[in-house]
Amino acid sequence: MKKQIICINWGTKYGPRFINRLYAMVARNITPPFNFTCFTDNANGVRPEVDCQPLPELAVTMPVNTKGIWPKARLWGPTLGTLTGPVLFLDLDLVITGNLDDFFGYGDPDQVILSRNPAKPFERLGQTSVFRFPVGKLLPLQEKFRANPQAVADEYRYEQRFVTQNAPGGIDLFPRPWVRHFRYQCMHVFPLNWALTPRLPKGCKIVIFPGGVHPEHAIRGGWLGREGASLWQHIKAVGRRDPAEGSAWRYLRHYMKPTAWVQDHWRE
Repeated sequence: MKKQIICINWGTKYGPRFINRLYAMVARNITPPFNFTCFTDNANGVRPEVDCQPLPELAVTMPVNTKGIWPKARLWGPTLGTLTGPVLFLDLDLVITGNLDDFFGYGDPDQVILSRNPAKPFERLGQTSVFRFPVGKLLPLQEKFRANPQAVADEYRYEQRFVTQNAPGGIDLFPRPWVRHFRYQCMHVFPLNWALTPRLPKGCKIVIFPGGVHPEHAIRGGWLGREGASLWQHIKAVGRRDPAEGSAWRYLRHYMKPTAWVQDHWRE
């Protein structure tokens, strides 16, 4: 199978810094030849090895007040730039920690294959941070979404649930050890997270970062909005926490030690 990696970027949240790091991680962890395509609305500052192509058109109003990343539906059309056949989609904010070749040899080339979602252990739910699909296979999903985007988002909440439950021919899931969720499967539970550095599970090839925590936060430690804070600073600040943090109990649980292995992998 041809090794085709894709990602998508719009707006200013990520941009070239994340695109360039993702390309570098792929290049260090794959057996050539491969191609790497970024569908983006701004190619300025992106390294020349990346094939930047325009964002696919999707003339709909995206859902509001919905947690799912529904602009990914742009990738579900009958065509996808100049690409054909199976493509492996990667989120911009993940960290590659092992060889990617097996993601192209696993399963049926004509099937939609997702990473596993550990946030819902009692639901067979895929995760679209890492998933492989043949170009054009998800067109029925895009057509259904285009007909009423907000209704689809209200019913399924997350685009990964929509893909999991509606992909033509059903879905498969990559082996569990290959893709791990940083907060759920690398960080230690409270209060062990106060003393122990997040671990890199054995056999893990990709670490994903859903839920707001990004590789930069993991590298510096602390938590969102207080990156680099020591444990003592974290504890002292409980009385003046942001109301968005919720209870003192919730605030105190949200701490992580600086994670050197993330910095070792998340680089150009």
